Amino acid sequence: MTCRRTSTLLYQALSPQGYTILAAATGAAALEASVRSLPDLILLDVLMPGMDGFEACRRLKENEITRAIPVIFITAQHETPHLVEGFRVGGVDYIVKPFQTDEVRARVETHLKISRLTRELAIRNAELETEMERREKAEDALQTADEHLSFLSKREAERWGLEGFVGASQTLAKILGDLRKLQQAGTLSVLITGESGTGKELVARALHCGSPRAKGPFLPVNCSAIPKDLAESLLFGHVRGAFSGANTEQKGYFELAHGGTLFLDEIGDMPAALQAKLLRVLENSVFLPVGATRERRVDVRVVAASNVDFPKKIAAGEFRQDLYFRLARLTVTVPPLREHREDVTVLAMHFLKLFATEMGRRVPVVTPEAMELLNGYGFPGNVRELKNIMERALIESGGREIRPAHIHLFSTPPPTKPVPPSIFQPEEELPLSLEKAERILIKRALEKADGNLSKAAEFLGINRARIYRVLAQMDSKPSGD
Repeated sequence: MTCRRTSTLLYQALSPQGYTILAAATGAAALEASVRSLPDLILLDVLMPGMDGFEACRRLKENEITRAIPVIFITAQHETPHLVEGFRVGGVDYIVKPFQTDEVRARVETHLKISRLTRELAIRNAELETEMERREKAEDALQTADEHLSFLSKREAERWGLEGFVGASQTLAKILGDLRKLQQAGTLSVLITGESGTGKELVARALHCGSPRAKGPFLPVNCSAIPKDLAESLLFGHVRGAFSGANTEQKGYFELAHGGTLFLDEIGDMPAALQAKLLRVLENSVFLPVGATRERRVDVRVVAASNVDFPKKIAAGEFRQDLYFRLARLTVTVPPLREHREDVTVLAMHFLKLFATEMGRRVPVVTPEAMELLNGYGFPGNVRELKNIMERALIESGGREIRPAHIHLFSTPPPTKPVPPSIFQPEEELPLSLEKAERILIKRALEKADGNLSKAAEFLGINRARIYRVLAQMDSKPSGD
């Protein structure tokens, strides 16, 4: 991109260094060659036919494709205004004719190095920006999750506090009384046991919301869903470089729950290798992230839950006995729904109202036949199953009254216990009147159950509401009847 004689001198000076050299005789040709070949460096003569070097450089810098290519001017003029103009249009250096071969080589080599380092720096900066953006997004997501899980709004506190429990049975009243006592024991671990679907997480949230830790995070973790190879890292975190792919430090569940409650659901399925580490955290409030050399201290209340038979697990060597005793310093047993059937109607209507509100519908009427179907069911899936049944019933009914056809019992009702021989006595003739025979059988069932209505209903394979109804009728009849 210089005159022919200068081009020849430059070729002789630079070709022995292994550089690939392209030449152009005019400014226009220089622009075309630069766009086509994208050289690493441009040596540009100021005086060229047609377009001078300053104009050629100006157009190179206006083009985004060639803007970053360094330009060195070659000129016989060395007056200051001339040099200033060259730098103003984007040049990086000046070589004044006549030039020395060694000088040309040194300047070219220097600017090629600077250009290469500039490109590498730009690439590295772009990588750092990407990494910073990724970290910021990760931190924002973590903060969002932390806020979502941690700082419950007033509405959430009402939803998950003791007000969130629905029912009027004595069984539920006892649980609520126990929870009020446990809520204030904000530092002691609690073990919640009960069948699947009974509401163990609701109990855990209520313990948190009513405790001094309510303003801290409540972090639920399903131990059975944690991959074994990631369990330790997820629970206790890891430092950068702890293992392949650990490019950044990551906090674990314990650290995320600092100042609040960590709910370890299905604790009975925790890998044996982690049980010892969990015991150390419970005893000393310290843990060691994967790959770290210094322990960290944490302030967390652990609430655990499981539906397993712990004595059986301990006997089989699948669960540490010392960990069990540490977790079970305070215990709550959540009963299955079949043990507080009085709450079925209230719960059913509660769920119906909840789903109707979410769907923007009015709360439909449940026919007595449909409700009787629910009250006579065993609910092996407990409250969760009842919730699913009511949601499906609302959808299928289209917001109109819910009939037996809309009640889908997802499991086969458990067989009723055989009626004791003392209730049915084949050698004794019962009255031909079905009403009177029913009263006799209910009286005998109550005698067998020592007056316990639930047991009597279980003996007969009916619900308590039916016994109440018969007893009410008996009270309204003359004693001679």
